[in-house]
Parts: sequence; C-alpha cells; structure tokens
Amino acid sequence: MTRIPLPRARTSQRRLYQAAVLAVVLMFAPVTAVRAYASSYQRSAASVPYEPVAIVFGAGAPGGKPSPYLSRRLDVALDLYRRGKVTVILVTGDNSRPDYDEPTVMRQYLVNHGVPAARIVRDFAGFDTWASCARAKKIFGVDHATLVTQDFHLPRALLLCRAAGIDGYGVADTGESVAGESEMVHDSAREVLAGIKAWGQAAFQPDPVLGKRETSVATALAAARIS
Repeated sequence: MTRIPLPRARTSQRRLYQAAVLAVVLMFAPVTAVRAYASSYQRSAASVPYEPVAIVFGAGAPGGKPSPYLSRRLDVALDLYRRGKVTVILVTGDNSRPDYDEPTVMRQYLVNHGVPAARIVRDFAGFDTWASCARAKKIFGVDHATLVTQDFHLPRALLLCRAAGIDGYGVADTGESVAGESEMVHDSAREVLAGIKAWGQAAFQPDPVLGKRETSVATALAAARIS
C-alpha cells in the first residue's frame, strides 16, 4: 500500500507541535529534577531529626515588617525551636541598603515571640538562595542544618545547601498560599527559571559575597550548651 504524503502545511504544523512539546519538557525538566532530588530530605516539624541550626531564608520585609511569606517561615522556625528540634536560628536575607534590613526584622520577630536574642544569628548578605547556603557553610561554619522556607522553594534550597556542603533536612510552610492568582502564576514561572539557575549554581558553585569568617553560630551553640 502506497503511503500518501501529508500536505506540507500539516507536516509543518506537526513539527511545530513536536518542537513546542520538546521545549516545554526541557523547560520543566530542571525544576522537576530539583523536586525529585530533594524529596527524600523533606520532613514535618514533628518528624524532622534534631539539627543544631535552623536556616531561615528571607522573603521580603517591606516597611520594616516581615512579609506574609516571611512571617510564616519564621513561625515554622519558632515551632522547631519550641519543640527542641533546633538550638540556634540563622536568619539570612538582604541588607544591601541602609533602609532595608531583612535579617534584623527576622530576628526581632523571633525575639518578640520568645526566642532569646543570643540564640539568633544574622547573615546580612543572603541575597539569594545560593548565597545564603554558601555563606552559611563558608562564613558561619554550618555543616548540619534544618532549612525553613515555603514548600515551593524548599526543594531548591535543599539542592543548593547540600551542594554547598550542608547536610540535613528541610521543613516547609505548607499553609494556604498568601499570593493572589496572578502572583501565584508569577511565582510558578519564577520557580521554573530558578530551577535552571539552581542546577547551574550547584554545578559551578560561584562565590557569593563572602568576607571574614564568623564564629557567631559556634558561640551561640556553645553558650546554649552551658546555659
């Protein structure tokens, strides 16, 4: 039986469709791989093993107050601290301008909710997830930690912190999204692009803003053991 060739227009449409499907697969492959890699390291606050340090990632502090996302991350850290799952909380965020100081806002929130200031360490140069992870390892000497962030961000944070040399687990805020529909679409699209960036950072490990090594985490842990 002789095969009848498709019209040229239909052939072009099929190739365009195949190219579009391939592009979608390639676009989503990195973020899917990030989630698959990190899935075995995610725990609830009740089930996560003890780690000496919790790392809380910044998420905006407009007007000197934590954003809804950030306050919920801090609430997870509070829960871990009250359960005795962590001893010291490292808050890492943006302080690139004199009038914007995420880590200090984060510390004040925790202090207001009962965490002693001596148990909180601030990282003022956590400008993105990789910077926070790399600095926690290289500047603050953190080898083991529980990572705290939202569920959509946690897989990427786990990938990058483990690439930086920090072992441990992650506990996510899994509450209902505080974003509107358009913001949720934006966040989802951003995570797709961030997944691509994360694999590049994990592979090439660029140096973030560094500086002199700090002993503040070790000092806080030592003081907690004495008290």
